[in-house]
This record gives sequence, structure tokens and C-alpha cells, in this order.
Amino acid sequence: MANAHSQHHHAHHFESADHEFEASKQGMWLFMVTEVLMIGALFVGYILFRSMYLEAFHEAHKMLDVRMGTLNTLILISSSVTMLLAVTSAQRGEKAKTFQMLLATFLFGCGFLVVKYFEYSHKIHDGLLPAGLFHNAHVSNPKAPLFFSFYFMMTGIHAFHVILGMGLMVWLMRRNARGEFDAGFYTPVELVGFYWHFVDLVWIYLFPLLYLVG
Repeated sequence: MANAHSQHHHAHHFESADHEFEASKQGMWLFMVTEVLMIGALFVGYILFRSMYLEAFHEAHKMLDVRMGTLNTLILISSSVTMLLAVTSAQRGEKAKTFQMLLATFLFGCGFLVVKYFEYSHKIHDGLLPAGLFHNAHVSNPKAPLFFSFYFMMTGIHAFHVILGMGLMVWLMRRNARGEFDAGFYTPVELVGFYWHFVDLVWIYLFPLLYLVG
């Protein structure tokens, strides 16, 4: 990191702004490790049950809309690009471009949630729901509701993380508008960028696992 921004004063328990930056980055990595442990448990559970009820999961996954899943994948990949550009702009002290890229990332997040809303609405209408709420006559395997239990849990948790990320985008845009970021201080933008890329990466695994492999 460059020299500390003239208006940013590191906390007294840090030796310097660089020390504060490194500690913040390590804290974010530690947080993401805990996220991996939580989400990883769901992935392991899904894989185990899929191996036990392969035919049921295969039949159930055909009820998912691959086109919507593909669209959301493209949206999140695009949002990773704009988030990367936001971080780069903040590092260069380009206030206007930083705002534009943060706003673009926020709007991509909105687009993802809109697609997910229509996808969830379709599942609810067709009775493709978890456990005892399942009531779709076109899926005959009695273990099919288990697939949708995992589907709603895993995609729901992911969507919740997208919403949190969007809230962080708003927070960053407000701080950027006050001129708090420049080439000397951009730590919050970079750390939120780590988080957003992680959320996107989780979807990159969810999409083929649920929509393509089944």
C-alpha cells in the first residue's frame, strides 16, 4: 500500500497505516475461511446425499432453469470485473470512476436478485419446494424434495450474501463521495472486493453442481 492518506489516521494500536492494512487483510481472509467452513459443510452434505439418491437428484435437477442459472452466472462474472475496476480506480485515486464501478457492481447485484426472484417464484408456483411442502406431480421420485431442500438452502444463503455485499457497496459509495479514498487509503474498497469475489466464486461452484450435474 502507498503512503497513508493525509486524512486517514491509523488506529493507535497499529504501528503504521501499512500495518493496519495488512492486519485488516488478514482479518478478512480469516473471516472468509469461516465462510468456507460453513458453505463447505453444505457442499459436502449435498454430495453425500446425491451419491445416496442419485436418480432422485438427477430427476429433480431437470426442473431447474439452466438459462436463468446461466444468466445469473454471466451477471456475477460481470460484477467481478466491475468490482476489480472499482478497486483499481480507488487505488489510483479516481473518485468518479470508483463511484461508477461500485454503482455498476451494485446494479449487477440487483440484476442477480431479480433473476433469482423470478426463478424462486416459478419453483413456488410449480410446487418444487423443500421437504413436506413439495407438491409437484411431474417429479415422481419420493426423495426429490431433498434436492430442493439443498437447492433453496444453498442458493438462499448465497443470495443473502449478495444482499450483504450490495449493502457494503452503498457504504463504500457514501465514503467515496466524502473523498475518503485515494492512492494512499483504499483498504475498505479492497476488502469488500475480496468478499464480493468470494461470493461470485461460490456461485461458480453452485451453478454446475445444481444446474448442470444435478
